[in-house]
Amino acid sequence: METKKKISNITSKVASNFWGKLEHVNFDFTFKNGKSVNLTHEVYGKSDGVAILLYNPKTKKVILSKQFRMPVFVAGVDNGFSIEVVGGALDENETAKTCVIRETEEEVGYRISEVKKVSTVFLSPGIVKERVHLFVGKYKDSDKTENGGGLEDENEEIEVIETNFSDALKMIETEEIIDARTILLLQYLQINKLLK
Repeated sequence: METKKKISNITSKVASNFWGKLEHVNFDFTFKNGKSVNLTHEVYGKSDGVAILLYNPKTKKVILSKQFRMPVFVAGVDNGFSIEVVGGALDENETAKTCVIRETEEEVGYRISEVKKVSTVFLSPGIVKERVHLFVGKYKDSDKTENGGGLEDENEEIEVIETNFSDALKMIETEEIIDARTILLLQYLQINKLLK
């Protein structure tokens, strides 16, 4: 059965529009057996996002960040602190590439120009509509600027972590790294042998 025939009578009501928009979407869903059921799902999101893993082929190091995340805190994990790749939200009319280059300098203080697109993914497709554009990018010591650490006007406080790639992989095993974007990109480097 075609999707458009499976789903009908769609209505949406905004439940909250504080930071992102939380919608209650009501619709009729027809199963394979022909039975139709009226359902309501919650959908949450803001704009799409980006994430990038910086790696140095010469030193075999990667750049990560550590910052406070309220959902991690509420879940009772690591006092709310998460070790992650650089990430951020797309501004209106901004391309993913432009956004990821901007976020790299704002968050970790490296000015890069070349990035490689890995994929675009949904991290929690059961409720979150945000798509995340994943990238990797090479860096060298001379790319470091005086910036980094996040933007004060966005209430960001970001610790920049430069670590050996092998140590970052171990941090997945020990669950020091629990962010899905970070795990995906570290494993991408590993699978593609970009840091031999």
